[in-house]
Amino acid sequence: MDISLTHYDLERYSRQILWPSFGEEGQKKLKKSHVVVAGVGGLGSPASMLLVAAGIGRLTIIDSDNVELSNLNRQLLHWDENIGFPKVISAYEKLSRLNPTVTIVPLQVRINRDNVCDLIKGADLVIDAMDNMATRFLLNEACVKMDIPFIHGGVFGLMGEVMTIIPHKGPCLKCLFPREAEGPRPFPVFGPAPSLIASLQVMESIKLLAGFGELLLGKLLLVNGETMEFTIVKVEKRPDCEVCGDKNVERGE
Repeated sequence: MDISLTHYDLERYSRQILWPSFGEEGQKKLKKSHVVVAGVGGLGSPASMLLVAAGIGRLTIIDSDNVELSNLNRQLLHWDENIGFPKVISAYEKLSRLNPTVTIVPLQVRINRDNVCDLIKGADLVIDAMDNMATRFLLNEACVKMDIPFIHGGVFGLMGEVMTIIPHKGPCLKCLFPREAEGPRPFPVFGPAPSLIASLQVMESIKLLAGFGELLLGKLLLVNGETMEFTIVKVEKRPDCEVCGDKNVERGE
């Protein structure tokens, strides 16, 4: 499908279009892309805002929870007046005002093994904005099966991590975490940490969708906000991985 940029697009996104390796062609690629953000909490709120502001064509947001008072120190799309309402509706109201040219699809549903593939079908990329490993692993498995890039992000306190997963081109989340383990709940988190990690996830997303720059493929970026240390750790693909290992890959449509 041929995508063109309107005068509105050229003015609204003019500052990012000025980047030489992005340009108008990069903006066209964003405009025709469909991104799924799984979770619109601490990570998903700023990630969705940045994607919409950047001019992504279609954004699907998925979350089954309602807004709680304890969310408001970090979940920027939700305000006091939204307490008790579905997060996806709260998010949709602000996102649709932030950029009315973006198609936004809110889905209030809990991701599970029965529906995960249907929820992400047709997406060009999935952003992991979940707060539990079980759902992250489901998304990772579905993305590998369906050949959809997956941008992992996680936070704890003032620390966070980001890794880009491109099926069949590098390690998946299960290569990084062979065993499923959950930390203590509720876990501590400062507002700037998820906003920083989400910004890095969206930066990776824009580069991947527009086709420029170097990605965190096979690399885990660790951020320590308390010491202000940024560390990249190399992650190897595990041949015996139960998700992406050579004997375990089942590709879907």
